[in-house]
Amino acid sequence: MAAPDFWNNQTKAQDITQKRRRLDDDRQLAGALRRQVDDIAVLIDWARQGEDVSTDLANGLASFQRDVETGEVRTMLSGEMDGKNAIISIHPGAGGTESQDWAEMLMRMFMRWIERRGFKREVLDYQPGDEAGIKSVTIMVQGDFAYGLLMAEVGVHRLVRISPYDSAARRHTSFASVYVWPEVTDDIDVEIEEKDLRIDTFRSSGAGGQHVNVTDSAVRLTHLPTGIVVSCQNERSQHKNKASAMKVLRSRLYDIRLKEQQAKLDQLGGEKQAIAFGSQIRSYVLHPYQMVKDHRTKFSVGDVDRILDGDIDEFIKTFLMHKAMGKLAAADDTVDD
Repeated sequence: MAAPDFWNNQTKAQDITQKRRRLDDDRQLAGALRRQVDDIAVLIDWARQGEDVSTDLANGLASFQRDVETGEVRTMLSGEMDGKNAIISIHPGAGGTESQDWAEMLMRMFMRWIERRGFKREVLDYQPGDEAGIKSVTIMVQGDFAYGLLMAEVGVHRLVRISPYDSAARRHTSFASVYVWPEVTDDIDVEIEEKDLRIDTFRSSGAGGQHVNVTDSAVRLTHLPTGIVVSCQNERSQHKNKASAMKVLRSRLYDIRLKEQQAKLDQLGGEKQAIAFGSQIRSYVLHPYQMVKDHRTKFSVGDVDRILDGDIDEFIKTFLMHKAMGKLAAADDTVDD
């Protein structure tokens, strides 16, 4: 890092700096755990001698448990791409306004989770619904282990509630899909040839002011060999939107490569995927009772409002632990009524 040309390649330099910060964080966490073990041992010794240290001991054990859990999550996120930034995309299922509203609720949930984590976010593409909700949204999430954490959310999320859009107040079931890809930096080789791209420009439909809406600043990329379509309309500059769309496209193509490699390994090893991509992973029930249940881990909680406000770390951690132990159940299509 002290080399005079270190910052010539900004992307590579930032990646190295990020890796060094993570190593420093791991070293500091290990040191903190050693100190806490020593402190707890002293408190236990004092308690044996008749000292009243119950409050200090309880606080010390609680702090130690939190740090151990932090270390466990870091250990489980040891994959090559786990530490990368993430690109998350949300799409409603069939059902019109009801599903589009559910997709927007999920978007808010993840936005609140990003805020709770202290991560940064950038909305790359936003397509509003016809009457309410959204047709799609794509968000760049910047933060340590953003991809490794958000991978726990990939799949179909289901909502069961009394629909506010049904004058008869009937119960409706809505679906929305969540996709996550790692941000692919320049040091990872993903080649895209110009002849394989169709580039369309159009006027942005989202927020951004008059300038956005009267110029063809939005960009849509179609990768002809795979059929992948990526849109970006966040920036007022067509050049910046194209650059952002290319970043998303590279990430999606890299994700396809990883899945193909994993499929070959599974075939050679005679293994099957525990979870099919896109299958239902979680149900959020608001009526006739309240419950959020993850179908892969069987973990559930009753406080739906807290979860929808972005407090989803329990579900992410439980998923990572089950995955590490090889105990993930196949996602299902049932809801406990």
